[in-house]
Amino acid sequence: MPNKKRILLAEDEDHLLEAIKLNLELEGYKVSTATNGKKALQIFKEERFNLVILDVMMPEVDGFVVAETIRLENSEVPIMFLTAKNTNEDKIAGLKKGADDYLTKPFNLEELILRVNNLVKRGLKGDDLKEFNSYKIGDKTIHFNSFELVNGDGSITPLTKKETMLLKLLIERRNEAVSREQILETVWNYDVYPSTRTIDNFILTFRKYFEPDPKNPVYFHSIRGVGYKFTDQH
Repeated sequence: MPNKKRILLAEDEDHLLEAIKLNLELEGYKVSTATNGKKALQIFKEERFNLVILDVMMPEVDGFVVAETIRLENSEVPIMFLTAKNTNEDKIAGLKKGADDYLTKPFNLEELILRVNNLVKRGLKGDDLKEFNSYKIGDKTIHFNSFELVNGDGSITPLTKKETMLLKLLIERRNEAVSREQILETVWNYDVYPSTRTIDNFILTFRKYFEPDPKNPVYFHSIRGVGYKFTDQH
């Protein structure tokens, strides 16, 4: 496949490393490997990747530290942890380090491939959005870098950081239902657990900003029992 998507895989168990690498290559990915955290960081600095897969318990530098170090330089590349630790505390610790997904060992290789494909696809959508720092909904334009909404008449509505982050997430995943868990991970980083009403209030605010008729929304929808969806034909 042209322009192969690149994955950095760091895992200290040789047989598992080879099995994952082979399966990812069969899917058409170009895979660079490391068996310790120090080597993983060295490779990451030398190449550009579409996804980083990290074992947590590695020699030299553990996966959590590798993820934190990567996040200091790159806030966009998706990161997945592989680990034998499966408690909620471990999962939340991993997500707080900047991970996008977390898979516990032993795992099904087919599930790993599905998750990898989803993360790479999501990262590519983020790349599409980064090509421009603004997004137009109706006659209003969101400016992500300055946290501003420019209205059709030229007046400016300031946006909070959380409003901007939630808008960006919903727009990146446009025409898809986004779960409350995804919103928690991306916008709140699990530091605070907003109630359903808190997120609902953000959606109500967006409807006031963008909808011609807020009571009959065409852009911002609540999906009962799942989460929220932004619909647009961009």
